[in-house]
Amino acid sequence: MQNTEHKNFNDWLNSSALNGASQSYIEDIYEQYLDDPTTVEASWRAIFDQFPAPSHSEQAHSSVKDYFRRLAKTNKTATVIDNEASAKLVKLLQFINAHRFRGYLEANLDPLNYYRWKVSSVPELDYRYHGFSDADLDETFTINRYVYNRETITLRELAQNLKETYCGTIGLEFMHVQDQEQKMWLQAKMESILNKPLFTPQEKVKFLEELTAADGIERYLGAKFPGAKRFSLEGSDAFIPMMKEIIRHAGRQGMSDVTMGMAHRGRLNMLINVLGKKPAELFDEFSGKHTGDRTGDVKYHQGFSSHFAVDDKLMHLVLAFNPSHLEIVNPVVIGSTRARQTRKNDTEHNKVLAVTVHGDSAIAGQGVVQETLNMSHARGYTVGGAIRIVINNQIGFTTSNPRDTRSTEFCTDIAKMVQAPIIHVNGDDPEAVAFAAQMAVEYRALFKRDIFIELISYRRHGHNEADEPMATQPMMYSIIKKHPTPRKIYADRLINEDVVTEEQVTEIMNLYRDALDNGDCVVPEWRHMDKTKADWVAYLNHEWTDPYESKFDQDRFTTLAKRVASYPETVVPQSRVAKIYQDRQTMANGEKLYDWGMAEIMAYATLLDEGLNIRLSGEDAGRGTFFHRHSVIHNQKDGTGYIPLTNLHSNQGHFEVWDSVLSEEAVLAFEYGYAVTLPKTLTIWEAQFGDFANGAQIVIDQFISSGEQKWGRMCGLVMLLPHGYEGQGPEHSSARLERYLQLCAQHNMQVCEPSTPAQVYHMLRRQAIRKMRRPLIVLSPKSLLRHPLAVSTQDELVNGTFQNVIGEIDNLDPKQVKRVVLCSGKVYYDLLEQRRKNQQNDVAIIRIEQLYPYPLEDVLKILKPYHHVKDYVWCQEEPQNQGAWYSSKHHFEESIPKKANLRYAGREASASPAAGSMTLHTQQQKQLVDDALTLLTK
Repeated sequence: MQNTEHKNFNDWLNSSALNGASQSYIEDIYEQYLDDPTTVEASWRAIFDQFPAPSHSEQAHSSVKDYFRRLAKTNKTATVIDNEASAKLVKLLQFINAHRFRGYLEANLDPLNYYRWKVSSVPELDYRYHGFSDADLDETFTINRYVYNRETITLRELAQNLKETYCGTIGLEFMHVQDQEQKMWLQAKMESILNKPLFTPQEKVKFLEELTAADGIERYLGAKFPGAKRFSLEGSDAFIPMMKEIIRHAGRQGMSDVTMGMAHRGRLNMLINVLGKKPAELFDEFSGKHTGDRTGDVKYHQGFSSHFAVDDKLMHLVLAFNPSHLEIVNPVVIGSTRARQTRKNDTEHNKVLAVTVHGDSAIAGQGVVQETLNMSHARGYTVGGAIRIVINNQIGFTTSNPRDTRSTEFCTDIAKMVQAPIIHVNGDDPEAVAFAAQMAVEYRALFKRDIFIELISYRRHGHNEADEPMATQPMMYSIIKKHPTPRKIYADRLINEDVVTEEQVTEIMNLYRDALDNGDCVVPEWRHMDKTKADWVAYLNHEWTDPYESKFDQDRFTTLAKRVASYPETVVPQSRVAKIYQDRQTMANGEKLYDWGMAEIMAYATLLDEGLNIRLSGEDAGRGTFFHRHSVIHNQKDGTGYIPLTNLHSNQGHFEVWDSVLSEEAVLAFEYGYAVTLPKTLTIWEAQFGDFANGAQIVIDQFISSGEQKWGRMCGLVMLLPHGYEGQGPEHSSARLERYLQLCAQHNMQVCEPSTPAQVYHMLRRQAIRKMRRPLIVLSPKSLLRHPLAVSTQDELVNGTFQNVIGEIDNLDPKQVKRVVLCSGKVYYDLLEQRRKNQQNDVAIIRIEQLYPYPLEDVLKILKPYHHVKDYVWCQEEPQNQGAWYSSKHHFEESIPKKANLRYAGREASASPAAGSMTLHTQQQKQLVDDALTLLTK
């Protein structure tokens, strides 16, 4: 292409290169050039460099076209390319970019060729669409290394190369990524795969061995345990070499840990062929052999950890335990990854990699995926990106028509919400799969962003091995029955390439089967892991009744109290916050009783002083929903935050507090994953209102309450659930105490409803100091945060301990008592104030602060002075079918004398947690208090 020097700019502007569809295309590129010339491809930069430089006001103009026209009116000149050549160059570049934008739509992705991986053909991928004809195929174009690092190329070569690059067995969807550096890297990575072997013969043989292993374990299990559920990976066999290549490549990128999460399909294959679980142990599980005192879980929900050798280093692998709620494991894995990064001080996210595995229907259908992606770059939750693999076997349970499984064209479209690139890859091409794995690892390591791999494959059997898929998918499964396995396809390919012989292929199969018969580990890279050095060893075999040191040095306590109540002069708090800190200074000086917020802060301060770490998160955790915590002071001058708890002294533990994204399910699952990974950290999640936790019920049911029994996974997570009936309506009153008590058994977790600042102080300290690690569910208060009676002395904090039960505090003569009221939480103060107002001395009020595990011995001891009393009442604010009554009635009855009566005082059974009318609420509250205090008359 020859340049024409000093051609009139107006003539150039009106040339064919800027007519029609080309106009907007060039405008976009020129705007990018004005923004940053280095982001524009060299051939275009050479053209634009010849334009007269626009002024700042011209650059700010909304339309590049207008700028062009103004240039024309002034009759300025520029050095520009030949008109006809210019027009062809623009069309050529458009042809290239069409493949970069939409080539994946024409890629060879479906092994079955059953559903077309595009809604319709893509005409832009044909050179004829851009005005070329067959006569142009052998014309040579100067492209200045715009593609394939070539100076020149014929249209024929270009068309063939673009097809092989962007329309082969890998389809890269990446032009939605806005960051230019990331986009250029992905483009270069894809365009580098031509004209050179991607893998050595030795690597190809390794892929064949790994495909043989993936296929071999499934066939072995199918023959040995016919009809048993195993959720076979068959059809998606390439997932195994993909995972192993991710691990290998991650190790070579400097990473040391890989945390993984996946649902049930393919999990057994993953356990045996990647993590190195012994086949003999799996066979025992299939045979129904049960060991241990836990109830356990089915084999395809189990997790595992191991060491994996990569060259001369060891990688630590963890596969998270996962229930059948498919996608819920993803935020758990991310939380665990964050914890491991914290433990390794991996602030740059270079050492620990998260890999999550999804199903095509699940990733599009389950909302926790969106919640997890939304957290991916939030400060308190980021792990520097994850590799997210979608095993697209084209069928969800028994539904295979995409119009029934989602409303988007592709199941991976959700990736675009975080601008994650998507590598679509054909599951019958293991080399393409391995390349995708390497590409994903390199991208994540370099850019610290999420990237998706969609492994497009199929499911050889039904949803489980007892299902008959022909009943619902006759056409698809008629194809699958005739389709050779991925192992067979690749073995034949390597035989044709003279990489292996048929005899070698047979030997690989026989060696793997012999290894399975032997029952030992079949993963060559597996290495022994010394579990005696794991963090959790020190926390085994402890119970909630174990003693702990609750006292704290008085002088040290006072020093810490003054520090958490102070801030630098440069920090200007909001006026109400300033008043809170002034009050805290008064408390620190011993001139005022401790309120709830200060007692909670002091629990954290004393723990941090002793070297323990604390992580607190929730939708308003820094301030506290009810304006009581204020662990972060927001400077009114510049908006910066100051956290007194991070400024105690240089040797203190680490404290972090995060205002979370507006999510319960994903955030609580994240914190669970964090807590089960770092037992030395007190991990706390606070609900904005207690009943908002119902948005995370799967996490509570499947992980928090049952994880230890199912999987042996201990967890010290604390859930703070604001609870109390103040007339705020059905969604702002009840934390649904009854749901947690219903889940309680086998001492699986603690449920507490503390009623004083000293109690919350000791409760939190006990949770961190004791070696026992089980979840703590706290029904925390709202109105009690500033209740004049809900205060504690400094001595109660320093020298006290957590009381499972609190007896009568007024000086009543036990002999005069005719009724004992048992209660928990805020209602105690309503009862106390009304009793004092009534000047009653014949009703004792006992607070049960820990509802589970039920402290029977403590209750019996408190009630001993009232052994003569026959009239006992359980009083609660919640309706009768809610709260503690139904779940704990048998405990209360066991606590009172045998011939005594136990009655209920509270709201009547209700479908709704609370009244929406303040008037009705007040009437109900007065009635239940009166019922509890009014003695029966004969």
